[in-house]
Amino acid sequence: MNKKGFVYFMSNAGNSVIYTGITSNLTKRVWEHKTGKYPDSFSARYKLNKLVYWEEYDDIRDAIAREKQLKAGSRKNKVALIVKENKGWEDLSRGVV
Repeated sequence: MNKKGFVYFMSNAGNSVIYTGITSNLTKRVWEHKTGKYPDSFSARYKLNKLVYWEEYDDIRDAIAREKQLKAGSRKNKVALIVKENKGWEDLSRGVV
């Protein structure tokens, strides 16, 4: 059986930075971002503690492929995805964490 995978975007209070990540455990990973578990990380440095977008895949390999596609794309494309699903850039972690 394959492991599930998630691709997600974290942002900061001003929505000026978007972090694209991948994980097999979205709840745990978002909690790590929010609590600053890794204080020297990019997401901690830029206070990226707001989950603004995520996609779920039945196979983590599909999530990895999607993450690469998203990372290769422009910020404009990421913003369009976020706005399509989350117009107000609300923190979606309430339903996840």
